[in-house]
This record gives sequence, structure tokens and C-alpha cells, in this order.
Amino acid sequence: MATDMLKPELPEEEAALLEVRNLKKYFPIKTGFGKKVVLKAVDDVSFAIKKGETLGIVGESGCGKTTLGRAILRLEEPTGGDVLFNGESILNKKMGEYRKKMQIVFQDPYASLDPRKTVADTIGEAMDIHKLYANKAERQEKILELMKLVGLNRDFYNRFPHEFSGGQRQRIGIARALSVNPDFIVCDEPVSALDVSIQAQIINMLEELQETEKLTYLFIAHNLAVVKHISDRVGVMYLGHLVELTTSNELYQHPAHPYTEMLLSAIPVADPDLSAAKERIILEGDIPSPMYPPSGCPFRTRCPRATEKCKESMPLLKEIAPGHFAACHNI
Repeated sequence: MATDMLKPELPEEEAALLEVRNLKKYFPIKTGFGKKVVLKAVDDVSFAIKKGETLGIVGESGCGKTTLGRAILRLEEPTGGDVLFNGESILNKKMGEYRKKMQIVFQDPYASLDPRKTVADTIGEAMDIHKLYANKAERQEKILELMKLVGLNRDFYNRFPHEFSGGQRQRIGIARALSVNPDFIVCDEPVSALDVSIQAQIINMLEELQETEKLTYLFIAHNLAVVKHISDRVGVMYLGHLVELTTSNELYQHPAHPYTEMLLSAIPVADPDLSAAKERIILEGDIPSPMYPPSGCPFRTRCPRATEKCKESMPLLKEIAPGHFAACHNI
């Protein structure tokens, strides 16, 4: 269902670096006996991100967060919709030039690095492809600068990934993303595979890099505490759909969608007294299969507010307060 007229807009004075318009990514799935079913991993998602902003995307596993990030960068070709970078659609263009402007930090620091490449060759690979240095001495100098920038010792230059911890490997991945001087980085759950103490170091480093390198982030995560810390605005996804979008403070203080309320109620509280007093919202049932979504609102089978109207039609993402968008018939 199109949402062109209701897509979340930025104020005119805040020109968007990235715009996602009604983006879709469907996968044909073979179910046996020659039959195919369409899995709608991302279904009609729209938003915009201004330069220097961090937009967080949260939701349960399988809701389409990672596929959204990959479709924006065309690591997965979108099924429909459009992606605009600096006002220009990138879906019908060669991505070579845009690969320098748009990068990704992958979730798994163990699987995302080639075990046969040294740190220098991993960081320098994109520089080699785009010819971003004049000679070998300049290449080495740039790589060492990047290593210093992300907190890696210069002695690691010729070492291999298996010699490093998870946190160090993720720093290598971040240095690789920075090697082409991008404007925009998709951070695909960059700390979920790391110890809690290391998570804080990586998050703080990403924030410092955003300031010094003038970066814009799409930060994908399922840890709502991390997202609140790093994000300016937060979008909540459920079963391929964007169900709520607003500023970080507004989302955590005044959640509007019942799914968002459930997610926030699940955040652990360190104080045992506060934790005991906190009301936890328990949803009934399991997440429906994205291959066989319910009619109407995808959340209705688990929603305490569901009515007959929720069965009949998909709720549009509408502005319920200045800058606060939610997709629910009962708000």
C-alpha cells in the first residue's frame, strides 16, 4: 500500500542526505511441490535522514532491519520503491561512485573479514579499487592513519584476523568502511556480537568518528538501550513495516504504537526495586511468518487493542504529533 503522501518528511531547512521512498524487498521462497511463496522482508518503508544525523532502526529478529540496510546500499536489489542520495535516485545507476559515499559495518566481526588478508590489505582494499593514493608510501600512511583513528596499534599492520579479539576485529571493519571517506554508513548491529564492556567502547568511538568525520548513520540494532544512547531519531520495524518513527527522547517517553510499548517494557532495569515495580507487557502468540502475514495490520494477531478494522486494512504511517509518526488505527 502506497504511503507517498504520508511519508515522514524532514523540515525544508533540513535537506535529506538519504531518502527512502516506499522501499520493498521481496524474496521468492520455494515451499515444495513446485510452489513459491513471496516473503516480504521489507514492505513499503519510507523515511529520510539528514546529514550528520543518526537514525536508529529497532525491532525483533526477523523484522527486516538488516535487509532494509542492505537494500538501501543495493547489496540486495530492491523489489520496488526508490532510494535517493543527495536528491538523486541511485537504483538505476552504477554503484561504483556511490560505494565511496555509502558504506556498511557488518554485524559479525568474525565472518566479515577475509582470514587470508592482513589488516593492511583489508583496510586498503577499497582504496585499491578506487585508486585513492598516488604510491605505496601514501597507501601505507593512509592505512596507518585509519588504524590510529579507530584505536588500533600500528604493530597490527601485517597481522591476520584470527590474531584479534572481536572488538579489535570490529575496529578493523570500521576502519575499512572509513577508508573511502564516506558520507553515510549503515551500522548493521555492529556491537551485538561483542561483550558489554567492548560495546560501550565501540559505541563511543562511533560517536566520536561521527563528530570528527562528519558522518551520517543508519544504526540497526535490537538493543534499545544502545539505540537510545546513539540515535537522534528511532524507527520501529515489525514484520517488514515501519510502525513508528520519532525522536529518541519522544519514543522512549511517549511510545504510541502498542508494539513499541511492548519493546520498551522489556528493557531491563538495573535497580531491583524499580525493576519489580515496572510493568512488563507480555504479548500472546508468536510473530507471524513473513511468508503468511495476517490480513490488515501485521501486528493485530498479538495486539491488545486490535479491532475489526485492523483485520480489514493496513494502517498508514501518519503524523500523530509534530515529527512523531505511527501506523495504528487506534491512536
